[in-house]
Amino acid sequence: MNKMNAIKNKYDFVILFDVENGNPNGDPDSANMPRTDPETSYGIVTDVCLKRKIRNYVELTREGEGGYNILIKADRALNSKFTEAYDALGLEKKQKGKNSDDVKKAQEYICDNYFDVRTFGAVMSTGDDQCGIVRGPVQINFAKSLDPVFTQDITVTRQAVTTEKDFEEKKKSEMGKKSFVSYGLYRAEGYVSAMLAQKVTGFSEDDLELLWEAIKNMFENDHSAARGKMCLRKLYVFKHSSPIGNAPSHILFDKIKVERKAGVEFPRSFEDYEVSVDNKMPEDVELKELIDNI
Repeated sequence: MNKMNAIKNKYDFVILFDVENGNPNGDPDSANMPRTDPETSYGIVTDVCLKRKIRNYVELTREGEGGYNILIKADRALNSKFTEAYDALGLEKKQKGKNSDDVKKAQEYICDNYFDVRTFGAVMSTGDDQCGIVRGPVQINFAKSLDPVFTQDITVTRQAVTTEKDFEEKKKSEMGKKSFVSYGLYRAEGYVSAMLAQKVTGFSEDDLELLWEAIKNMFENDHSAARGKMCLRKLYVFKHSSPIGNAPSHILFDKIKVERKAGVEFPRSFEDYEVSVDNKMPEDVELKELIDNI
């Protein structure tokens, strides 16, 4: 792991994205209905969902390139990937007493070879050949809608039946449901720790540029009938001059205000909102707007 190439600056960022006639993040405990806060009806998209889209973009665009593998995906068991690290380094496997030096070497191998571990971290303390626990420098909060969202089910029919019995009985179609919100504008906030990058994973400037690229494009290659129309509308990045940071993140996040335009009761598009930015930054903090589509 080459920590000398790790990023030198702390970053905070704000993402605005919207969904139209789709389900941005279904809840399996609620029949896959769009996630909402039960007290306020504000929409929710989990950090796990957003990180999945970033992982998918990196895998799509960097597949086969050294250092850009994705650990968290449904290709094979995680423990087999941990064992692979031991094999690659020639370390003794299935040690009864865990050798902390070997665990550290295997952990560094995983960080070097898997972008998502280098970025988000991972719990790798399972199986016979453990690789420890990594705190990733990049973390993202749950996204929350700017206004309450109205979730609904509509009934759909499929012009095909599933079983031979239904076909023999001349059944012509089957019923189903689709869950969606008509429109919702969501806001997520995130952090990039230079200290964790330097001390733990070696997250580099190249990794950082790929992260911004993945965020900007994370919906473009992820379209589906269930998710409807999802668009990344804004990406604001606060760059600190130091690795430890020059201002609290919540003060920077408050610089980005999103409000409904006057007279709009039920927002149905991004144009129904107004985004305002306070460009007066704290000393040694720079704001960059990486998407400008107003």
